[in-house]
Amino acid sequence: MNFALTLCISLLLDEIIGDPVNFPHPVKLIGHLIFFLKSKLFTDTHSFIRGLVLCSLTLITTGLAVYITLYITDCNIIIQIYMLYSATAWRDLKDETLPVVFALMNHDIESSRKFLSRVVGRDTENMNEHEITRAVIETIAENSVDGIMSLMFFAALGYALNRSYGMALSVWLFKAASTLDSMTGYECYHEFGKAGARLDDILNFIPARLGGLIIILAGILTGHDAKSALRVFIHDRKKHKSPNSAHSESAFAGVLCVRLGGGAFYDGKFESRPYINACARDPEIYDVFSAYKLLDVSCALFAFMIILTLWRI
Repeated sequence: MNFALTLCISLLLDEIIGDPVNFPHPVKLIGHLIFFLKSKLFTDTHSFIRGLVLCSLTLITTGLAVYITLYITDCNIIIQIYMLYSATAWRDLKDETLPVVFALMNHDIESSRKFLSRVVGRDTENMNEHEITRAVIETIAENSVDGIMSLMFFAALGYALNRSYGMALSVWLFKAASTLDSMTGYECYHEFGKAGARLDDILNFIPARLGGLIIILAGILTGHDAKSALRVFIHDRKKHKSPNSAHSESAFAGVLCVRLGGGAFYDGKFESRPYINACARDPEIYDVFSAYKLLDVSCALFAFMIILTLWRI
């Protein structure tokens, strides 16, 4: 089965070698495209319409680039493996967060704040050890869906619709929408970034809910309390301003028996948020390594379920 082979090789490549440094990456090209279009379109007037144009041009350009590449290479399996591998952020998620953890383990809180600022959007200058650790686990939880499971979901959906072009096209259209949200989905852009942010919410809607359940199942397989995890997930899965983020965060909080969420400073302003699994303890450094294990088992299980589903249909 070409899909199973492509997916497994892509995930293994990403987990083993990650994204090579100083190697041209498609996400960077999309980022340059968005930056260029944003510089031409962003104004204070008609900002939602301009943001919608930005969103449309980004998706059309990305889709055409992927389609032309596949057409020229006759949908070569090596090209498709590279397209899926380069879109996946499994290893990259660990590589970006591990320096924060190692700095904390060496009692270097200033360096941990600096490393964390490269990963999260919140202000890190005055964060204590518990707040830093919580932010790392929240990042792992949220990106387990956004950066990995959603990609597998759209790879499978695209393959089911068109076995030649669908997988890579679906993955990179999703990736373009995700990159657009990360670059324009901030409050400073107001209406301009709303189209990209809403599209990202829509695309992650199903994967976030499937992912939350898969994370709980992975928790069972790794010996955690399923009843407690499911209780937290059901109770707290909507405790976030994003319609999707708290599903994976509540699943991680329930499985690891830690408290996540709570308020944080963004651009100097405190933003109040409810706690997830509020009665639990604050996370410790060792909980991050448990989160990495849960991430690995969850993503492997999600891949297995996706392959099994496609195999049966």
